[in-house]
Amino acid sequence: PGFPPSPAPRHNPIMSMARTTSEELIPRDVLFGNPENTSPILSPDGNYLAYLAPSPDGVMNIFVRDLNNQATNGDAKANDRQITDDKKRAIRSLSWAYDNKSIFFMQDKAGDENFHLYVTDALPTESVDENGVPLARDLTPGDNVKASTIITNHRYPDEILIGTNERDPQIFDIYRCNYQTGEKVLDTLNPGDVVGWGAEDDSFTIRSATVKNPMDSSSTVRIRDSIDAEFKDVFHFPYGEEGGLLDFCADGGKTGYLRSTIGRDTSALLKVDLATGETLEEIFSNDQADIGGVTLDKDTKEVRAVTYNYARTERVFMDQDLEADYNFLMTQLPNPNCEIGVSSRSLDETKWIISMLRSDGPTEYMIYDKPNKAVTPLFVSNPKLLPYKFSQMEDVRIPAHDGMELVGYLTRSVTEGPSPMVLLVHGGPWARDYFGFNPSAQWFANRGYATLQVNFRGSTGYGKSFLHKGDKQWGVGDMQHDLTSAVNWAIEQGIADPDNVCIYGGSYGGYACLAGLTFTPELYKCGVDIVGPSNIKTLLDSIPDYWKPIRNDMLLKIGDVDGDEEFNRKISPLFHVDSIKAPLLIGQGANDPRVKQAEADQIAFTMKEKGIPCEYVLYPDEGHGFARPENRIDFNGRVEKFLAEHLGGRAEEFDEVEGATAQFPLLEKAAAAM
Repeated sequence: PGFPPSPAPRHNPIMSMARTTSEELIPRDVLFGNPENTSPILSPDGNYLAYLAPSPDGVMNIFVRDLNNQATNGDAKANDRQITDDKKRAIRSLSWAYDNKSIFFMQDKAGDENFHLYVTDALPTESVDENGVPLARDLTPGDNVKASTIITNHRYPDEILIGTNERDPQIFDIYRCNYQTGEKVLDTLNPGDVVGWGAEDDSFTIRSATVKNPMDSSSTVRIRDSIDAEFKDVFHFPYGEEGGLLDFCADGGKTGYLRSTIGRDTSALLKVDLATGETLEEIFSNDQADIGGVTLDKDTKEVRAVTYNYARTERVFMDQDLEADYNFLMTQLPNPNCEIGVSSRSLDETKWIISMLRSDGPTEYMIYDKPNKAVTPLFVSNPKLLPYKFSQMEDVRIPAHDGMELVGYLTRSVTEGPSPMVLLVHGGPWARDYFGFNPSAQWFANRGYATLQVNFRGSTGYGKSFLHKGDKQWGVGDMQHDLTSAVNWAIEQGIADPDNVCIYGGSYGGYACLAGLTFTPELYKCGVDIVGPSNIKTLLDSIPDYWKPIRNDMLLKIGDVDGDEEFNRKISPLFHVDSIKAPLLIGQGANDPRVKQAEADQIAFTMKEKGIPCEYVLYPDEGHGFARPENRIDFNGRVEKFLAEHLGGRAEEFDEVEGATAQFPLLEKAAAAM
């Protein structure tokens, strides 16, 4: 339901060119179904492996493997134990407790993003359900409670620090919890303006607080000498500057590591005096990109490595031993286009889980035995992808309309000549796209569409000026102009067929889709909007309580839609529906706490009233995106049919997916009116 019969896709001569992916249609359930293995993590002692995999019900749950008692019958999973049993919604993250016996995980309800922290037994226990699965314990119970900051410490293996908003829905206090007993006591009270906390390792006490000023959106890092001392303002970042405390040094917390853009454009890693705020040493910076991940020695707190990412991940080593490990691991890669990631290390660092990342295939995980310099295959995240050929992603440089260089990622569908194209816009917008395997890009390429992703102004990782060049540039400004420039570049380069371009995205990417169809209607043949806002004022009026401390920051970045009604109407696609010429497909989760269902309802019903082609699919058990594979595969099947109709690509036959919960508000309203 929801899709009337459509004519067969018209013949497109470019489809006969050499494909970059498999000749056969790669099934949607292979691309978007559950991975068979993911998120592997070692217990601190290195004796056990936990990972996520589908349960017999087809829902991602946690499994544990005893690495000292592995199966020898050819089935590596034969002795693995399932230790959670969620029947409906995938578990998406996990971590070991330092007792080597317990595992933490987060879970919400139907996409409401009120994540609770649970703990369960990783080793055999008598506390099990009727299926023999250990009973998980909710450490943060309560309606509308959200767990946020989770801090563990190997020196205090039985305790954790948890941030929750159970006292006040807008802010997060810190609680100290004995996860063995469930006992939880208030540790540090939020005075009302703290948006982030940090603990010093030796004492395992909250020693830093990041404060957001709701009036001018500046940030301040407060430090205290001990749990009994008062917090003092030490580092101040006016709006437009970026920074924060990364960690304390191993000197009782007298010094620490700070990320800061003050006095420069991209962020630098600094060693600082936490009493005076004085910079003691600039450890690393890069002129093109902000610092990314920082690897510290767990005991000495010395900096071992820093990453940054302009187009691809780059590492700078301060620790020669760690560099030697990476150099050895690079020799184990099958081709130079792969990247190495470290998923987990044992506490003594003798055993690692490493990931081999490539843009044209699934992630492969291996165990690295450091003392013996031996690498053993562990598993492939999604082995169902292995029989298929995928396109190599290219990192490209795109000139914007004013000459600014933009980093983009191109996934071609054919080896030469133009093809229809999907402009895949990232969400956030204060986020970015990365190089790597992207199921959506590979799906589009296999169906006959080049895919272009671009880090437009306002994206993160490229310094403060690039980030804030996106301020007040939504919809009709440079953020959208950058997307237009990217499409024009692809046309000029002979990559994109100018008559067959779709704009597609989720969250901010969904907004960009709506903005593209309303403000540059001549550019796009069709659009797909997933959980995108249509009216920025109503978006901000309905944000979750725990976002309200940063609401003014959002206004400074977006523009004053509170005080300037004309500006809100200018940038909100809802008020420009008459300009839409291309058909639109909307996907929405009914429980989305960020972009409420009303954002999809109001533009879909307005388009329907004006006779503008719009198809609207609502999933009542989803939130900000589609977490359940049944719904994800169902919606993508509808997308594929929509794109084939309007862009002329290939399409796998669409059958309604068992277990999907798709509803069709436009059709339901029309039926009710009859």
